[in-house]
Amino acid sequence: MAAAGTKRPASDDADDDGSTQGSVQAKKAALDKAPATPTKKTEAAIPTNKTMPTDYSFIAATDEDRLKIVSFNVNSLPAACKKGFKEYVAAEDADIVCVQETKVNQAMMFLLSKKTYPHEYWHCSKTKKGYSGTAVFSKIKPLKTKYGLGDMDTEGRVITLEYASFFLVACYVPNAGEKLVRLDRRMQWDVAMAAHLAELEKTKPVVYTGDLNVAHHPVDLARPETNKRSAGFTIEERDGFTELLKGSSGVPRVDVFRALNPDARASGYTYFGYRANCREKAIGWRLDYFVVSQPLMPRVRDIFVRNQCYGASDHVPLVLLLKRDEEPAAESEEKSDVAKPEEKSDVAKSESKSE
Repeated sequence: MAAAGTKRPASDDADDDGSTQGSVQAKKAALDKAPATPTKKTEAAIPTNKTMPTDYSFIAATDEDRLKIVSFNVNSLPAACKKGFKEYVAAEDADIVCVQETKVNQAMMFLLSKKTYPHEYWHCSKTKKGYSGTAVFSKIKPLKTKYGLGDMDTEGRVITLEYASFFLVACYVPNAGEKLVRLDRRMQWDVAMAAHLAELEKTKPVVYTGDLNVAHHPVDLARPETNKRSAGFTIEERDGFTELLKGSSGVPRVDVFRALNPDARASGYTYFGYRANCREKAIGWRLDYFVVSQPLMPRVRDIFVRNQCYGASDHVPLVLLLKRDEEPAAESEEKSDVAKPEEKSDVAKSESKSE
């Protein structure tokens, strides 16, 4: 999984992202100076399993007033399904599941139960087969759905869904590539995404999630000193994420995990490369995020890195809990300026039958 542009750093030591919401400059400086290697004094050892659990009793039932959203880079959905992906999704029982790096060319029909997830949305790469791709499975019907990020996204990387009280932007951010050959494009992407989020925030707050392919601070990867020019930890990418967290119109955005877990190191890692026995050695990166518009923070109840759930992918799932709307708005039936998700799904069905 070290192919250029897919999201893996060039070095085996490189595992990606982490980001800290920039509330105070002193806090940012402290994170930058903090030692990167976790100690037993600050956090417990993380699991080292290389296959998915068979017992999910550690996943507690969710209170009825909580909305659960999952983000999971599956590093090939067909492969992940053979390694426990569907069993994990059933055990987690989230309201919304956002999947990145599906690597499929069309929707996988009947992947999950339609009774559980009646609304599903697929965005596949148009330029390269078996590459990139995102999908969202939802128990709740969104008001509107939009695919892509203008001319920047021809690889199936962004799905934007409007719900009653927030927008959900499910994203697989492009990697800067081997030898940083796509770093310029990555910088352009960051600017375009910041503008997209700002436009959405004119209407309602945003939940921005996915594999964002950046380790924001040295505490967000195991070996920062040897990865300063590795994709995902360049100063350009880190500064780009800092700018995104500044938000728009004076309203910042919050990296939820870092806000609630300011001292976490290895327990926050969401990616462990397959090579060099990275999982067993806890050589990881925090690449996967939930970033929310600051007005949503009072609704945040918790966030979990499911670090027990490794083996279906080289990533582990990330789970966000939000307080549900007290009085959910009625779902709108107005026409969108983009194709209805159901219409897109029908296209996928017809393409599947014809091939």
